[in-house]
Amino acid sequence: MTFEESAFAGRMPARAGDLAVERHGIEPVPENNRYGKPARLFTVWFAPNLTMTGVFSGTVGVTLGLDFWTAFTAMVLGTLIGAVPAAYLGTWGSRTGAGQLPLSRLAFGRGVALPGIMQWLSSVAWDALIGLFGGEALAQLLGWPFWLGALVILLLQGAVGVFGYEALHRLQTVMTFVLGAAFLVLGAKLLSGVPLPLHGSVHGADRLGAFVLTSTIALSLAISWAPYASDFSRYLPRTTSGPRMFWYSLLGMVLSFAWVQALGLWGAALFTDQTAAGVHKLLGGGALGAFGLLAIAAAAVCSNAMNDYSGSLALQTAGIRVPRPLAAAAAAVLGFLLVLWLHDADTTVRFQNLLLFVGYWIPGFVGIVLVDARLRARDRQGAPIDVAAEFARPQPWWPACVAFVAAFAAAVPFMDTTLFVGPVAAALHGADIAYYVAFLVSVAVYLPLRLLLPARAAEPALTRDVRPVDRRM
Repeated sequence: MTFEESAFAGRMPARAGDLAVERHGIEPVPENNRYGKPARLFTVWFAPNLTMTGVFSGTVGVTLGLDFWTAFTAMVLGTLIGAVPAAYLGTWGSRTGAGQLPLSRLAFGRGVALPGIMQWLSSVAWDALIGLFGGEALAQLLGWPFWLGALVILLLQGAVGVFGYEALHRLQTVMTFVLGAAFLVLGAKLLSGVPLPLHGSVHGADRLGAFVLTSTIALSLAISWAPYASDFSRYLPRTTSGPRMFWYSLLGMVLSFAWVQALGLWGAALFTDQTAAGVHKLLGGGALGAFGLLAIAAAAVCSNAMNDYSGSLALQTAGIRVPRPLAAAAAAVLGFLLVLWLHDADTTVRFQNLLLFVGYWIPGFVGIVLVDARLRARDRQGAPIDVAAEFARPQPWWPACVAFVAAFAAAVPFMDTTLFVGPVAAALHGADIAYYVAFLVSVAVYLPLRLLLPARAAEPALTRDVRPVDRRM
């Protein structure tokens, strides 16, 4: 086996509970290596969202001047809009055996390096966003300096990302119950002594602008899973029910995000700047406070391990021929450096900016891959997808890249962050609709280009990287 082959293929888990290191990279998983039930998609999308990142994002609605129920409505709406495409894309894993970024080579061809690098950088950014709170919690729990707490969190998550697919699924199953218990305790404490912020401070057009921005922040969290989606279903059997996969995934995302964001809205006065300290204060210290801090740290590990795993597939998709376990470890290392930067300033400002910016490219990506998939399905006329055959007719690289860049550029005037407020967002009283604009522009640009340009003949370099072992897929 050559180095190139060993980088993209390798050992795969063979059954539930097979926790040996997964070396398999971006090549589609053959049918005879598939296993598992769709119900495991609920826990794999539920537990990773029970983090203080979700709680902290929830505080934004109150910070912007909304009352609890208005902000909660905005967040549930945004979460639903963002989770639907992520849950749908997740159904592609069992149908193709491929991860999300590797599969996007069908639309992007050789230009897949562009979203591949963006996804890898986004996974590093999410390591920092989530690792920030895990590092603070562990440091406060053990009396360590922040950098040491963050380092331990990043080392642990990197280790899980290295072990790969099955280790992640097993961890999320366990953490669904552990973190669920922790957030139930947190909710009970809020219920017993913290009043709901029922009165907002903004009115009229400013209130509408704050509602839209709050909804967009929630949308950005949910849709951030879209480029990861099929990574965690690619080992499921081809015969797995698509509707069941969709609903398990959607419920996992929506219920978890709605839960933690409601807690963030409720306890906004405690959580705004020092989330770990706020939790410790709320729980009253002692064994209960220690449990809360430990849960925050554990939540960071189980969520960031997902980032490192998908980041490793994205890096390979971009053309970096490095074994998947090493790529996962590299994402954790860079995440540690970024979390130090995020911690060393106004956490609220940097958190909101990074949260929005790491996601602005995703709606354009989603629009492009959805159009490509729809047109390919039309050409197959109802026949099941054959990954080898689809990769034998790749698209030219430039239409997808043009649409991708055009979508991001069109979104700029609609962005609202503390670093940059686009002129349209300013005119709309801070309402950030950049995600919607990016999606619509990507479809409007890419669809006519696809219809006008026929698929090229097979590109040997592209198909060589995607060698399905089993042609029955």
